[in-house]
Amino acid sequence: MSVSTFMALKRNYKRTNEMKSQHRRFKIRPFLLVLFLCSLTFSLSLSQVSLTLTPLQFSPIATAQTLNPNQLVEQGIQRYKNGDVYGAIEPWQTALTHYQDTNKRASAAIVQENLARAYQHLNQSEKALTYWENAIAYYRQIADTPQVARLLVEKAQTYTNIGQPRTAIALLCNPSPNDCTPDSALTLARTSQDKLTEAAALGSLGEALRRRGDYKSALTYLQASLNLATEMGNIAYQTSTLTRLGNTYLSLANIHYRRANSATIRGDTIEADKLKKQALNYDSEALTVFQTSLNLAQTQNNPLGQLRSLLNAITPEYRTQSTRHALEQALSLLDTLPDSRDKVYGAIDLAHILTQGDTNATTQCVTPESPNQTLHLLQQAVAIAQRLQDNRAQSFALGELGHFYECRQDYSQALDLTQQARLAADQDLLAKDSLYLWEWQAARLYNAQGNPTQAIETYDRAIATLESIRGDILLANRDIQFDFRDTVDPLYRQLIELRLERASLSSTPPAEKTKTLTSVLNTVDSLKLAELQDYFGGDCVLTAFNQERVDLVGENTATAVFSSIILPDRTAIIASFPNGEKRLTWINIDRETLRQDINTFRRGLESFFRTYNPQPAQKLYDWIIRPFAADLDQANIKTLIFIQDGILRSIPMAALHDGEKFLVQKYAIATTPTLTLTDPKTLNREDLLALALGLTQPAIIEGREFPPLPNVSWEINQVKTLLPRSKGLLDEDFTSTRLQQELNQTVYPILHIATHGEFGGDPENTFIVTGNNEKLTITELDRKLRTVSRRSEPVELLTLTACQTAAGDDRAALGLAGVAVQAGARSALASLWFIDDATTAQIATDFYANLRDSSISKAEALRIAQISLIEAGGRTTHPAYWAAFILIGNWL
Repeated sequence: MSVSTFMALKRNYKRTNEMKSQHRRFKIRPFLLVLFLCSLTFSLSLSQVSLTLTPLQFSPIATAQTLNPNQLVEQGIQRYKNGDVYGAIEPWQTALTHYQDTNKRASAAIVQENLARAYQHLNQSEKALTYWENAIAYYRQIADTPQVARLLVEKAQTYTNIGQPRTAIALLCNPSPNDCTPDSALTLARTSQDKLTEAAALGSLGEALRRRGDYKSALTYLQASLNLATEMGNIAYQTSTLTRLGNTYLSLANIHYRRANSATIRGDTIEADKLKKQALNYDSEALTVFQTSLNLAQTQNNPLGQLRSLLNAITPEYRTQSTRHALEQALSLLDTLPDSRDKVYGAIDLAHILTQGDTNATTQCVTPESPNQTLHLLQQAVAIAQRLQDNRAQSFALGELGHFYECRQDYSQALDLTQQARLAADQDLLAKDSLYLWEWQAARLYNAQGNPTQAIETYDRAIATLESIRGDILLANRDIQFDFRDTVDPLYRQLIELRLERASLSSTPPAEKTKTLTSVLNTVDSLKLAELQDYFGGDCVLTAFNQERVDLVGENTATAVFSSIILPDRTAIIASFPNGEKRLTWINIDRETLRQDINTFRRGLESFFRTYNPQPAQKLYDWIIRPFAADLDQANIKTLIFIQDGILRSIPMAALHDGEKFLVQKYAIATTPTLTLTDPKTLNREDLLALALGLTQPAIIEGREFPPLPNVSWEINQVKTLLPRSKGLLDEDFTSTRLQQELNQTVYPILHIATHGEFGGDPENTFIVTGNNEKLTITELDRKLRTVSRRSEPVELLTLTACQTAAGDDRAALGLAGVAVQAGARSALASLWFIDDATTAQIATDFYANLRDSSISKAEALRIAQISLIEAGGRTTHPAYWAAFILIGNWL
């Protein structure tokens, strides 16, 4: 019996005795104490002790006629203890019905607690939450404060697990101006002086903050939980919290590695080296924590805890180039463990590590260091999972073994194992996260065998399965962001490439080609949604404004839509015309060469003090626009909408050059992140009311200096002049608090923010600078604007001047592309690089002046403002001064 279990038993006896004295009519039987005891180990204790599963025994369920409810509960307990969670539910639900019918509310509440734990264990969160709420309501009614606190912690854990960390944080602490609110779990635990629950609440709060991406705060709360657990001598709590601390350090390391990679791509080696060093430091911290956890598990003779600590330590060992003790120890320890689900997954993890090293790739083929050892581990995993009759574990074991043979190009054997994995996943309704992997794997195998038709059908099934769970995958844990390009992105692109190859065949009839390209764009749209959800993380809300795609807006709009899809060896450009026709062309260079050419173009645009060289702009025009030039003229197109992919998001299409003119001199131009996240609706000119905020003073954010912006004051005054009844806030009046107050008091269709800002590779690194040296992240701005977007109409326009997006960083550009959507705004106007504030103010002023004319769209208003600088002569003819501004979202 673990320490946490023993303490839970003592606590439950105390709680039950108090309930008996206060509510004599509710008699609690001793077996209900055991029920609470055996369940608590898996939840409140935070010990992450996994249930050791044995072969499931589905004996007939007794009914109330043959067993009384007390016996039914005991039957459920035994099944739960034996790992038969499904089998435990039915007798418990029968007993619950009896307790409710006979008004035995205390007994019913305890059964509901454990039904909640059982459903949580099975990932059926909606049912779990219902039972938590019912049980909590009862304990609130009888003023059992300690029990309310405990169940709030467990309920919060459920919300964290389903990707709603914000809700979990509100239950655990719900910060008030001074501290947590009185009804939060942490406050209730402290009020009742329940140290065990306080440690659990702190640990759960730390984990929720980690899932939300607030890693620094997570470290603070996890350390506080560890201190309490150490003070109490509770080894289970210490081990669990150490694991979470280590995972938080790994998350911080992952972020810094990714930022270092972005810095390397854009050529900033000094910044890259700095970030790599920080990442290695976090890896070292994680190793230290995991070693402490391992020592505790060894002290307690807990082999599963030891294996978990060793597996966690392998990745940071690789990255810090430490001696690979963890891998060797884990391999030795695995053989000593009895058969269990943990052993199956441990064997799979070790096989993956032997094959892929420290990468998270699920589809790449790398020559294993020890192919025989890898094969043995996977065969062992399959055999154990089959003996346990664990369909989910079988699915992963068989699928990984199939991938092993796929990499050896034994496609027949690989397909057979993959089909077995699909069948096993189909037997378990909770195994869809494995089902899509094996459908994807089968599609690759069909394609490798020269059967593209079967491959496309199977890819479609894989994506349909993924679509049903994608939100859960991306929301459940922000760390999945680091795996996105391995676990989700390639699936879409492989299907897209197969369909594009079919559309490119000269033998494909025109109608069939259009149909195929439409299907490609649907898949691209799904990929774009997934990318945005991945970028913005756990609390991202992406809802299509309407069901009409922007490429189907009708002939009267004189609008063509260009979609780009970057594949490993070439890039597809699809042009959609108002009459429904779609045309395809290819840029026949590989992804890396394209990246280099795009970065060359971008650097030339930003070279304020050099004579502009239009050749890179002409090369891009020849690739993207020229193949469709005649069609654009014939259709009398006036506006071009771009849905860009990857590195193409980081450049302005307005600066493309046909040899005589810039593209913006012929077309109004806008960009949108997807086909369905834009609302092409004409702007209401009757009430162009703006909240204009700006910073003129210099600022220092996290040691970085930002220069003053003296012309911002004139810019804000011009906005107020051009848009009457607008309100301006400058410098010390422009604070996060004041912004929220204004948004709460007045509905502003336009939000104009003139201040320094940066779009980085993740939302935490994307921010604007407010007064008093405040840093307002894009996530925090989103929370404020959501209060507006929930009203009858969303924000019409969010303007961000003086901002910049890191050149060469396609993830940073993705954040810029999605800012309007995430903020609940129909449109956004923002800059890709910093321009002197005098020119910025001029463009913004001209844009709003043009916007007052009801015959001019937003895209046309920006076009006229940019052309005025081009035609003014002098330095502003250089695209560095006008091309940076892009319109995102609704262009009408």
